[in-house]
Order: sequence, then C-alpha cells, then structure tokens
Amino acid sequence: MEKIGFIGLGIMGKPMAKNLLKAGYQLVVYDLNQAAVEEVVAAGAAPGTSPMDVASQVEIVITMLPNSPHVKEVVLGENGVLAGAKPGLIIIDMSSIAPLASKEVAAKAAEHQVEMIDAPVSGGEPKAIDGTLSIMVGGKKEIFDRCKPILSKMGKSVVHCGEIGAGNTTKLANQVIVALNIAALSEALVLGTKAGVEPEVIFEAIRGGLAGSTVMEAKAPMIFEGNFKPGFKIELHIKDLANALETGHEVGVPLPLTSQVMEIMQALKVDGKGQNDHGGIIQFYEKLAGIEVRR
Repeated sequence: MEKIGFIGLGIMGKPMAKNLLKAGYQLVVYDLNQAAVEEVVAAGAAPGTSPMDVASQVEIVITMLPNSPHVKEVVLGENGVLAGAKPGLIIIDMSSIAPLASKEVAAKAAEHQVEMIDAPVSGGEPKAIDGTLSIMVGGKKEIFDRCKPILSKMGKSVVHCGEIGAGNTTKLANQVIVALNIAALSEALVLGTKAGVEPEVIFEAIRGGLAGSTVMEAKAPMIFEGNFKPGFKIELHIKDLANALETGHEVGVPLPLTSQVMEIMQALKVDGKGQNDHGGIIQFYEKLAGIEVRR
C-alpha cells in the first residue's frame, strides 16, 4: 500500500483522512490547525512539519484546501510539496478551485516530474464522514486508474471527467445546481408557509415527485429545525460560485441565475451568516417575507 500525505484537515479533510486510516493506509498529515493534526494523529497518522516534509516521506500527497491561493502556496511555496517531492510523486488535489488554477499548478508540478490530478468532491461533511462522497477527477487516465482505489475509500462515486481541470469544471457545474436548488427550495417553502400550508406537509407532498431532490432531502429537515450548523459554509459556496462566474466569463457562458444566488449569498454574508450552512439561504427569503419556516 502506498504511503500517503494528507494536507488540509478541515471539516471535510479530517474525516476523509480518518477513512484512509481505517482502510489501512499509512498517513503523514499536516495542517495549520494543530488540534486537527493531533486528532488525526490519535487515529493513527504521523505528523509532518510542513508540506515539504510531508512530500519527502510519501508517494502520494492529497491536498484538501479552501481555494486556489492556498493550493498554490502549499504546492508551489517555499516549504511546499514540490520542494520536498521526489520525481514520480502524485498530487491528488481534492480542493474545489478554479480549473485554470489546477492546470497552472499541474504544469509547474510536471517541471519537477510530479504528476497531478484534480479530484474535487461533493456531499458535504456527512458524506465525508461515511465515505460516500462523489468525486470528480481530471487528469491523465493512467494516473486516475492508479489513484482510484485510494479515492474509492473516501467516495462512493469516482468518475474520470477528462484532462486536468475537468474535475473542477464538473464540480463548478455541481455547485451551480446545488445553489440554485437550495434557493428554489427556500423560495417555495417560504411561499407555501406564508400562504398557510405547513412546511413539512409541502415537503411530504412533493418530495416523491419531479421536484424531489437529494438537496431537498438533505436541507429541508435542517431548515425545519432552524439548524444551520455548517456541513458546507455559505462563504465556501460563495467561493465556488465566484470560480463558476469567472470560468463562465472566460469561456463565454452567461450565468444569470448563478449571479442572482451569488448576490443572495453575499447579502447573507453581510448579515453575519457567512459561516452558516448553505441551507441557511432560506434566511434571506424569511427576512424578506417576515416569516420563518420551522416545525
């Protein structure tokens, strides 16, 4: 079994790393948050002192970081992965970043004879914990085939989407659909509630029909409880939509609905709700309508 480095032990990264440990992989881990490192070390990992140190000890490095600048710093920085990498190392970047950034980092890695695939995930914290994430992968097919057994320990669906950057392009498509879906659910539930129908009745009546969705099944129960503890923060979804809008503008695709939901999320961030789960989008509509959708 390959020895794996894991850099980025946040809401998603920590349970993903633990699932690799459960599967029997040896892990060397690194994060700026020492408490997160200690928790994963207690589960059986070894600690690294820097991305460079981690890379020097392993054959594969997984990164799970917030955005493009963090990935560039961790991989390309002074004490970064490439500074410690031996030729033949594979980087699996599971962060959700701009597709162009994936291509840029992969090109720099290639100069060091290091391979890279982009493998962003969907499913949020619950699916990270139970190892059933959807993983979208871009990069060389032979590198994907080599890494698929590792990815399969963290995800239920692992799909090769094309060349480097294709994973993140697919993730942006995913994030557009999720954001618009939550906004539509929010708009509909606020309408139904204020018009006098119990929100849980609306949910039960429509969940089995064409309007039903994985998003609805995950978010409606949280909304009814007023539980906006983040599985996926509004601020992170803002980052993804910013990357989607930027990519859309680059390739010539207007995204009018995405820009609308982006502004709803920006309003929530200004209102101090950026750390809420993205199911908290409903709070924008609740404020406008002067009513809460709760049990």
